[in-house]
Amino acid sequence: MTSPASPYLGPDEISRTVRRLAHEIVENNRGTDGLVLVGLLSRGYTLARRLAEAIREFENVAVPVGALDIGLYRDDVTRRPAPPPVRPSEIPVPIDGKTIVLVDDVLFTGRSIRAALDALLDYGRPARVRLAVLIDRGHRELPIRPDFVGKNIPTALIQKVQVRLHEVDGLDGVFVFGEEASHA
Repeated sequence: MTSPASPYLGPDEISRTVRRLAHEIVENNRGTDGLVLVGLLSRGYTLARRLAEAIREFENVAVPVGALDIGLYRDDVTRRPAPPPVRPSEIPVPIDGKTIVLVDDVLFTGRSIRAALDALLDYGRPARVRLAVLIDRGHRELPIRPDFVGKNIPTALIQKVQVRLHEVDGLDGVFVFGEEASHA
């Protein structure tokens, strides 16, 4: 998939958005006590690490960050021609009684988050689970709503939204691909 000439969000906008989300998460939690960030592999985990770094900068506290692989929890796993690659999940602290913030790059139908909730509960029983996403593009198929949203991007179903992060892709940007739906 090639990139459009300019990103919908560039590196500076992503950086500002991550800092704002970090502040909102800490404010909602009334501090950092009991807070654990868990990112969906792979870009959600990268964003969770960035959020933790932002929190460390303004709160001077290291918030634990975990990585969660949801591949085997997806509801379409049996419909795929090959099983998804299994990547190791790593939750660095016990999650019982903690406030877990699931972090993902793009929220679309809600099915990935449903899978993440199933996967997360294999690790324990958190007191609360919150959802932070960099991009909410709408078109939900399940009753899942984010608690923290970086940017709402209204899209047509035929469009694709791709988040690229320097740690994974070599550049930071949010790109929207595909033709806009006509509103005739």
